[in-house]
Amino acid sequence: MQEALTTMLRMQDRMNTRVHPQWITQNFAWHRAIWVECAELVDHHGYKWWKHQEPDLEQVQLEVIDIWHFGMSAYFREDSSVEELAREIMALWPESPADLGVLESAEALAAVAAGERRFSIEAFASLLGAASLDFSGLYRQYLGKNVLNFFRQDNGYKEGSYRKLWDGREDNEHLMELLAGIDTAALDAEEQLYSALTTRYAGTA
Repeated sequence: MQEALTTMLRMQDRMNTRVHPQWITQNFAWHRAIWVECAELVDHHGYKWWKHQEPDLEQVQLEVIDIWHFGMSAYFREDSSVEELAREIMALWPESPADLGVLESAEALAAVAAGERRFSIEAFASLLGAASLDFSGLYRQYLGKNVLNFFRQDNGYKEGSYRKLWDGREDNEHLMELLAGIDTAALDAEEQLYSALTTRYAGTA
């Protein structure tokens, strides 16, 4: 687990640096991004008792991964290495997370983010289980989304020229299809996935 955490933290640092070279000192509002993503997750799950709704588990899981991006970012400090941060997160990770439903665990995580302006590892672990993800699933989907985020930046996301819809479907949906055919344990897993995204994106121009 510590090795996977270290890898993900390193990947997140690389992504954030791509967006802003001095991102750690900018005091970005990670807590706000977390509770907004929690709200989006709730919307994908469904909460309207006055109409029929079916939970979209795939989209719920993608929102969990987005939350993890911001949650890890919130833990970075100038004076700490990714190895030290990984150990800190491991120490906080509960052996038996609270057994809550998706909506309840998302609300618990959002409450800490909005009220205390921090990321709760304990509440996130509960949400992970509620969304039918284990730690290996978290790692797999995080790797995929991290590669997609780099792909977006390389193709004009920040400038506004990137097309998020490919053949009428969001890039997240294409990502999940392509990720299913990638062995994320392979040394070149990121390169394989990036290449597959490039090929499909070009074919939908």
